[in-house]
Amino acid sequence: MDSSVVQPAAPERSDRAGRREWIGLGVLALACLVYAMDLTVLHLAVPQISETLHPSSTQLLWIIDVYGFMLAGLLITMGTLGDRIGRRRLLLLGGALFGVVSVVAAFSPTAEFLIGCRALLGIAGATIAPSTLSLIFNMFRDPRQRSLAVGTWVSAFSAGGVVGPLLGGVLLEHFWWGSVFLLAVPVMVLLLILGPRVLPEFRDPEAGRLDLISAALSVVTMISLVLAMKQVAQDGVGTLPLIAVAVGLTAGALFVRRQRTRPDPMLDLSLFRLGAFRTSLGINVIAIFVAFGYFLFVAQYFQLVLDLTPMQAGAAMAPSSVGFIVGSQAAPHLVRAVRPAYLIGGGMILAALGLLMLTRLSVDGGPLLAVIASLLIALGLAPVFGITTELIVGSAPPEQAGAASGVSETGAELGGALGISILGSISLAIYRADLSDSLPQQLPGADSVRETLGEAVQVATTLPHDVGTAVLAAARAAFIHGVHITAGVAAVGAIAVGVLAVARLRHVPAGELSGSHGHD
Repeated sequence: MDSSVVQPAAPERSDRAGRREWIGLGVLALACLVYAMDLTVLHLAVPQISETLHPSSTQLLWIIDVYGFMLAGLLITMGTLGDRIGRRRLLLLGGALFGVVSVVAAFSPTAEFLIGCRALLGIAGATIAPSTLSLIFNMFRDPRQRSLAVGTWVSAFSAGGVVGPLLGGVLLEHFWWGSVFLLAVPVMVLLLILGPRVLPEFRDPEAGRLDLISAALSVVTMISLVLAMKQVAQDGVGTLPLIAVAVGLTAGALFVRRQRTRPDPMLDLSLFRLGAFRTSLGINVIAIFVAFGYFLFVAQYFQLVLDLTPMQAGAAMAPSSVGFIVGSQAAPHLVRAVRPAYLIGGGMILAALGLLMLTRLSVDGGPLLAVIASLLIALGLAPVFGITTELIVGSAPPEQAGAASGVSETGAELGGALGISILGSISLAIYRADLSDSLPQQLPGADSVRETLGEAVQVATTLPHDVGTAVLAAARAAFIHGVHITAGVAAVGAIAVGVLAVARLRHVPAGELSGSHGHD
């Protein structure tokens, strides 16, 4: 538990942040920007990665989401480490490691090597993530300033979503796929130069001992369950996924038991007794689940179905990133007049409308429908992220604010990784089922075609023109069918979350979100 982050119940004038804090916020935003850049540019690079490294469908999913799962598994652990060595020091160490591993990842010779680099990037990212939100809540104690700071924090991720596809598209037009990883290097250099000058150091002299057993159990739990899910999507139910489920559930049960019996648990489970905390965390996780899941499909749709260049695809994805920035900056102002429950509910319904529009995508259509749908999803989800983050941390008692911020970040990363993995696995299952019925078994490269749409595009170029055209049409139709189903599933989830928000959070008044709203 992090007792170094304390929220005063009645902020006074001396609590208002000054110039140094706002500059420090900009430095923290750099770290968040790298997060988003690293995720979004990788989506654009998927076709070239498929062409060069020839990953299997399972390897491709691991390349995309092992980063997020390593983050989710290690965030609480790194938060505890930050209490001991200092959050600023942890941030700078993580930034240095992130930059070095990004360079190595850019020259990965195989899919397995790239997966390993992405896992190391997840570990490096996990050292950065706990620092950002905890430092913000420490640096900005005035409620209105903190709302703006959290909105800026959310916007930084969205700004990375704008910069990443545009710069990544330019690089992919002229260089190899690995060049997109190098975008993180100059940002991390700036972080290392400016961080020591403008960021204060925070550490807890009474922080609990780092519990390596709990850390290991949390990682084993998530990795095992994800492995099981991927194997089922790839090969159906079998011995390996059943063993993985058993290992994951056992490790999870041991983790929970250990947190309940230790005097200084890594995760204080008493937080989950707070009604607003539970509800806000659940909404936040599912909202990010939806956002990450659809984003991967849209990036592939632009390039592999519509044949847009990486630069054109980046430009087509930019409006949704701008929508995230606009929505996250508007939220702190809107929440002063409108109850959070209705802002969250309305945002999720707007996102659901955009997702339903994605069910109308076609192989022969243009990019406009996908651009508009993505913009609506972004405008709907952006306020949800900022508001739920403040509710999660603000609903906890002051002495538990640090633990709450760690749980918030962990939930966010887990939601993103699950969005890619679960929705990706559903889409893959539909894709492979459709092609099993439409492709002749004796077709050269049939197994590769059934792996991913990227592989299908490559195989089609090696076949006679008429055969290649028919194979490509079948693969694209199967991919679109998968997008339709997963977008529909995500839309239903978004509507359900909107209803839940109104039902469970309607007691939280409009105005500041810093008070404790932890009652059921």
